[in-house]
Amino acid sequence: MNLLKEGIETGVVIATDISRKITIGGITQTKPVYRIRLDLLFYNDLNDRIATWISQYKNEHDGQTPDPTNREVYNAIIEKFIIESNPRSINETKENIRQFDQREPAVVLIDGRIIDGNRRFTCLRSLAEENERFNYLEAIIIGDNAAEGSKQIKMLELAIQHGEEGKVDYNPVDKLVGLYHDICETQLLTVNEYARSTNEKPSVVRKRIDTAKLMVEYLEFINAPGLYHIIRDLELVFPLEELQKMLKRCQSNEDAEDLKVCVFTNIFMRTSNDLGRMVRSIKNIVDSPFYAEYIEEQKELAADVLEHLPEQVTSASLKETVVNNPQITQALNRSIEKALLKSQKSESVNRPYEILDNVTTLLSAISVEMFDNCSEEDIEAIKEKISNIEDSLNGIRSIIS
Repeated sequence: MNLLKEGIETGVVIATDISRKITIGGITQTKPVYRIRLDLLFYNDLNDRIATWISQYKNEHDGQTPDPTNREVYNAIIEKFIIESNPRSINETKENIRQFDQREPAVVLIDGRIIDGNRRFTCLRSLAEENERFNYLEAIIIGDNAAEGSKQIKMLELAIQHGEEGKVDYNPVDKLVGLYHDICETQLLTVNEYARSTNEKPSVVRKRIDTAKLMVEYLEFINAPGLYHIIRDLELVFPLEELQKMLKRCQSNEDAEDLKVCVFTNIFMRTSNDLGRMVRSIKNIVDSPFYAEYIEEQKELAADVLEHLPEQVTSASLKETVVNNPQITQALNRSIEKALLKSQKSESVNRPYEILDNVTTLLSAISVEMFDNCSEEDIEAIKEKISNIEDSLNGIRSIIS
């Protein structure tokens, strides 16, 4: 249905005395606001806010996206994504509309697709089940050639959602996925077109593309290509951003690939509660003489990690893999701790007391209870390590005697 023609003629689209300014193609216009019956509207599945949810749906449905021709089913599917993406915000918006009605007009296309206002639409759908007075969405209707075609729809969405003050509350993963899809996968937009639409510098967009490509590489590394919801569920954007900064220090492509394997492995095995800080700590090793030794050790451990990847990759199965293989996590931690100690030692050759003080602190953290679950093999390995420590201490004593 053409909302501005049949919609108005049949009385399901009603003009109001309200207007809203909107900028399209760099030109600011004032558009009238209409009250549109909810059953004439449908969600925008191209909305970057739900990019990871759409990718998850495609993975679970043989690459198919929700079908908008069955509008009732389609809206129910997308509505679920909208709610799950930010349930707290949905509840707040719903209560606000319940008390004060809808105060900010949405933006829809002439066929009923919602470009701006998916959250308000979701809340009104719920409220309308309680009271029919909520059965209309107030919105301006874009009915000219500026909104025809996927490219124009995307640029309009970006301009509204990113270019207007107060609109930037995207999950960073969804934003990366949308950007990667629009520029790298479908090439729907160029870097400059995307930058103009979001009111950003092209250099900023290119930087985010680099991070998005790392995200794609990480998912390929763990045998989960395209499963962007894993990045969302495990909150991995910040560690990948930190890795991107470090890659600039690499002298060759081979060095960069080795560093990626190292960091990807540690991210996957969650060797720290603060993965961003863990990645930053590796930077100290990169600049040390022990980096090559550390990388070789990490690559061996990475091969072990890859052997333990689950056949069916999900956020839950990845977490289970980490829980079931603590020995690998411990080995990765020992590797990085050893490399950090060596790099610190090389920087502090005149501070032996500080090094010994660090060792004392680490040893004091060992408690009797830690040995309760040790096997005979573990005990023998510990005894050997103690013997090595004693040899090192005796060597120090002979030096200072």
